[in-house]
Amino acid sequence: MGKVLTVAVGSPFRPVTHVATGGLYGLAENGKPADSTLLPLKVNSLTQPAPGVGQRPNGQPPGGDSLLVAPQATRVGAGEYIRMPDIYPNFPYKWVSWNDWLAKVDTMVRARLNATSVTNILGWELWNEPDWTWNTSAAGAFNDGWSRTYRAVRALDTTTPIVGPSISYYNRSWLSSFLSSAKAAGTLPDIICWHELGSPNNIAANIADYRALESSLGISPRRISINEYAATSEVDVPGRIASYVAKFERAGVESAHRAFWYEYGTMNGLVTNNTQPTGTWWLYKWYGDMAGRMVTTTPPNQTGLDGFASYDGTRKIVNVVLGNEAGTNTVRLTGIGALGPSVQVTVESTHTQSRFTAAPAATSVSSAVYRVTGDQLLVIVPNMAASDGYHVVVQPASGVPSYQQRYEAEDASVFRAQRLTASSASEGGYVGRIDNATSTHSTDSYVDFVVNVPAARTYTMTIGYANGGGATATQGLAVNGGSWGAVSYPATSGWGQFGATTGTTVGLKAGYNVIRLAKGSPGFSGGTGNAELDYIQLT
Repeated sequence: MGKVLTVAVGSPFRPVTHVATGGLYGLAENGKPADSTLLPLKVNSLTQPAPGVGQRPNGQPPGGDSLLVAPQATRVGAGEYIRMPDIYPNFPYKWVSWNDWLAKVDTMVRARLNATSVTNILGWELWNEPDWTWNTSAAGAFNDGWSRTYRAVRALDTTTPIVGPSISYYNRSWLSSFLSSAKAAGTLPDIICWHELGSPNNIAANIADYRALESSLGISPRRISINEYAATSEVDVPGRIASYVAKFERAGVESAHRAFWYEYGTMNGLVTNNTQPTGTWWLYKWYGDMAGRMVTTTPPNQTGLDGFASYDGTRKIVNVVLGNEAGTNTVRLTGIGALGPSVQVTVESTHTQSRFTAAPAATSVSSAVYRVTGDQLLVIVPNMAASDGYHVVVQPASGVPSYQQRYEAEDASVFRAQRLTASSASEGGYVGRIDNATSTHSTDSYVDFVVNVPAARTYTMTIGYANGGGATATQGLAVNGGSWGAVSYPATSGWGQFGATTGTTVGLKAGYNVIRLAKGSPGFSGGTGNAELDYIQLT
């Protein structure tokens, strides 16, 4: 039996937002890697270099300019953080002067403000790893420099979230000094950020300690981004990555980005030759296939076997991804009575030879029908290698719909709106406060659904929604960046009270498509009234 990973299917704890499917410098200009390799991963977000990038990581030419890659990032549903000090060519950064830096800040922010078709920017990252890259002797104390830079950005851009301090590892005393100074100055970051580049084993403790620190300083909870994770020895090891992702999901981070150690345009080693997946890509593909809600997983300890799991209640499919342990081990699933008395269980694995070696498919391990006993099931995963990733899929033996038809709004890519909860909502979640319609990059509100359909044809799209405004509301509808149509939402019984639906049709190509529902978006003059989104369903 070995070690046991327990999956409590009846204990969901958050929407499936693929928080750890992100990358530092994941994209290069000219569509690299190909969209076809990114769409299946449901890329959450990226950290990309500043407009006019000068950074030459690992001796490469400058690349990955955040504004230049924005069209591709948008096509695959990903948001971006802009890393401002990457305007400089060297790493560690070579400080010139305050006049030079503030002039560069002004230039970067104005370039972004002038890029009126770019709406996927999630935040300004003011500096990177200041705990060792900030030149205190030349620039003065970082805490003062942070506030000075913060004010320079806010003087031009009053709405885009600010991200930081992006220290190279979790350091309570460093953060305590920084947060105390920023609180006093009125320059607290909107999104708190640090890096986890050594081992996943400390992630839970670090985040718990940060929350305690935040509370002790009287600071309201910040969103957390770990925008660099996994060391060079870990980033291409699927089993190790499974442990990182599991811990990020359980800890409630908003986003996490694979660290950049090698080449631009490969999604940090997930793609080779622009279009071919590596072994680690398959682990993220399994992650991308998850829908519905993340469910609670309990590892035997923090140092070995671990995994993450989801349950899609509309298709009755459980997905479990695990690794970081050798030998024969067990996945214990509880709360699976809704799947029926018999279930089909498939197990597959993936291994990475190198970031240059293509892996055209995952490896089949087993497929069998199991009898469910007492609402639980034990799945034995034999002969595991600690470096490999494993995928367990459990579904009713009687079969499931051939493709995912329902897509929860809270699982989608959400821009300038909020994920909320309601007992009447499908899977308990929805997206509300899709309020802005000024057709500017800083206020446009929309939700992008990345969907996958089996054939090119016209589909009926049913939208679950609420509209407590008392009159019919409208939103814009666009597919794959095409022309705009409109969706109408008649008034319902109230905000956050779901059960009403409205319908339309959409023409989709076979495979992956991106469907946008918008209150405001480039090329769309803006919707009327307001509507909250529960889900879309394609039939």
